[in-house]
Amino acid sequence: MPFAVERFDAREWPSKVLEPIFADAFPSFIGADKVAAAYIDRVRAHFADFDIMLIDETDQPVAWGWGVPIAWNGELADLPTGYADTTKRAVETHDSASMTDTFVICGAIVDRRRARQGIAGAIVAALRDLPAAESLARVIVPVRPTLKSMYPLTAIDTFASWTRSDGLPLDPWLRTHCRIGGRIIATAPQSQVMTGTVDQWEKWTLLKFPSTGEYIIPNGLQPLHIDREENEGTYIEPNVWIRHR
Repeated sequence: MPFAVERFDAREWPSKVLEPIFADAFPSFIGADKVAAAYIDRVRAHFADFDIMLIDETDQPVAWGWGVPIAWNGELADLPTGYADTTKRAVETHDSASMTDTFVICGAIVDRRRARQGIAGAIVAALRDLPAAESLARVIVPVRPTLKSMYPLTAIDTFASWTRSDGLPLDPWLRTHCRIGGRIIATAPQSQVMTGTVDQWEKWTLLKFPSTGEYIIPNGLQPLHIDREENEGTYIEPNVWIRHR
C-alpha cells in the first residue's frame, strides 16, 4: 500500500481527523519529563523538516513521526542517555551551529484503527529515508517497547534480550524496527525522568498512593516511586536503542 509523506505543518487538519492518531498514543505522565518539556518548543521550531505525516490513498493521515539531527560519533559511550537527552543535544547543537551527523527518530504513532496493516514499519522507514535524514551518516532510535508495561519488574536489559523462536524480538515495536533493518545496540535505562506531586500522579494513573513506596502503574515500563514526605512521585522510563544506519 503506497503512502505519501508530507510535513506535519504542510496543511491544517481538523481535530476529528487527527484524533484517532494522537488520542491515547502515550500515557498522561509522559509530559512530566521536565528536561524534554524545556526543549520541545525549540525542537518543533528548528526541525520541522523532520516532523511528518503519512497520507494514504484517500488523502487521509494514518501515521505521524518526528525526529532530530544530533552529533554522535558512533560509539556507544557517546550515545545520549535517551529521549530527553536527545532533544537537549539537538537544540544545543543547533544553537551552537555545530555539525550534525546522526538522525534520531524520536516518535512514531499510527492511527489505532489501522493497526496491523504494516503502517508502523512504513512510518519508521519514511522517517529513516527522509531527504534531510539521508544526508546524515547514521539513524538511531530510542524505542519505547510497547510490551514492557506487561513486565514492569523486569530489567530493561533482560527484556531487550528476549526473542521469539524466529530470532526476532519478543516486543512488537522492537520487532517492527528489526524487520526493516534495525538492530538493537544498547539500552537506555534512564531515557526519561518524570516527576510530579502525589496528587498529579493520582490523576495521571487513576490510582491512590497512601504511603511511600514502589507502585506498578498502568502503562508504566517500571515502577513509580512515591515519597509521601516530599510529596513527590518519580518514574524513570527505560528505552532501547536501535540503529538503522
